[in-house]
Amino acid sequence: MIQGKKPALFRFREERLPTLWCKGCGNHIVLTSLLAALNKLKYDPEKTVIVSGIGCASRASFYIDCDTVHTLHGRALPFAAGIKATRPDLSVIVIMGDGDAASIGGNHLIHAARRNLDVTTLCFNNLTYGMTGGQFSATTPITVKSRCTPTLSEKPFDLMKLVMAAGASYAARVTVSHTERLILYLVNALSNPGFSFVEALASCPTHFGRHNNLDAPMDNIRWLETNFEPGEWRNP
Repeated sequence: MIQGKKPALFRFREERLPTLWCKGCGNHIVLTSLLAALNKLKYDPEKTVIVSGIGCASRASFYIDCDTVHTLHGRALPFAAGIKATRPDLSVIVIMGDGDAASIGGNHLIHAARRNLDVTTLCFNNLTYGMTGGQFSATTPITVKSRCTPTLSEKPFDLMKLVMAAGASYAARVTVSHTERLILYLVNALSNPGFSFVEALASCPTHFGRHNNLDAPMDNIRWLETNFEPGEWRNP
């Protein structure tokens, strides 16, 4: 936390800028959208905790000026559950990548949704393992290539269907091309009691793009816009 008086609004930790993310990485858009949603709802930085795991997406917690916890790979949700259980007065937000959410942390995601845990989870999904070099993840579309699948990938998880079937009360999917809708869905998720899950499809020109002739950032973003339809879902 920056020393001295804490800000009334959520801001970047300016001493940690520039970010460690590559040029053209969609994580920048997702992070600024989260900050915009928190400020729109007038969330109190003194009463909010950001929990993240390991991976490109989880670096986002480094740059948010509030109390943050950087945890083990795939284990952000159990840490968040412990924080919420001991301090129910706090707003707990989990930042995860697709590896954290759907691969090593997939079982935690299912049970957090089943229990309708009162946290908001934001998945920065770039459809690849960006930090480790561009291997396919549990959400990589079957029709695209990765470093270790030069022809086709495996059949992926649909995270919306997964969390809604498990019992989440709110879920939404949106790409970084739809910034206003991303902010709206984050506002809706943060306002929802129970387990809320937002999947933000983010560009990764360095790895996903390079293996699929989408290494120009805007080409990568337009591909996401073409292949993923934004939407939100609620369980009664």
